[in-house]
Amino acid sequence: MTIAAWKGEFGNEYAKRNGFAQDQIYARVVLWEKILAPILFNRPASFLEVGANIGLNIAALNEIVGGSRFYATEPNDHAKQTLIQTDLCDEVTNDEARLLAFNTGSIEFVFTSGVLIHIQSADLLQSCKEIHRVSSRYICSIEYFSDKPQEVEYRGNKDMLWKRDFGSYWMDQFPGLNLIHYGFEWKRRTGLDNLTWWLFEKQGVSHAA
Repeated sequence: MTIAAWKGEFGNEYAKRNGFAQDQIYARVVLWEKILAPILFNRPASFLEVGANIGLNIAALNEIVGGSRFYATEPNDHAKQTLIQTDLCDEVTNDEARLLAFNTGSIEFVFTSGVLIHIQSADLLQSCKEIHRVSSRYICSIEYFSDKPQEVEYRGNKDMLWKRDFGSYWMDQFPGLNLIHYGFEWKRRTGLDNLTWWLFEKQGVSHAA
């Protein structure tokens, strides 16, 4: 299955399954407080979520770093319209990760959450290049982990989900990235999925400045 599936009914059903719920937003607030802890004293002025769906992460971030500018991309029209109606973002586009309309270095903090796992291997590097291009400072990925690339059947479908060591992938493809922080979220304790996350900074920009 391709990006067309996410733009159609398959993506609509995903958005409906992951609706706004206070416990889910709270779980993400806890997660983002942990991720952002090393840089909150110099908080990013702008955030872009690539593949934001209906905006649960954006809602959580608004509670932590309200006053920053928020942007999002979401190729599924149903999810995009739901996010727009929340009025949480300055701009929402329908860009795919492999071709972002944002200017080079225009967003300080660019991230994905459960998106890279759904990008086919042939498109993964181009998608990461676009994320790297748009970010002026920070890149964060929150994804499923496997020490070796592994395809996983997703809701009865093949060719839809791949786990890998995304942290190593980022550092191998972009040697100029500096790792600030990483961690694991345990589903049994957090109420989220079993997630591994990495926070990077582009070389030449010190988060201690």
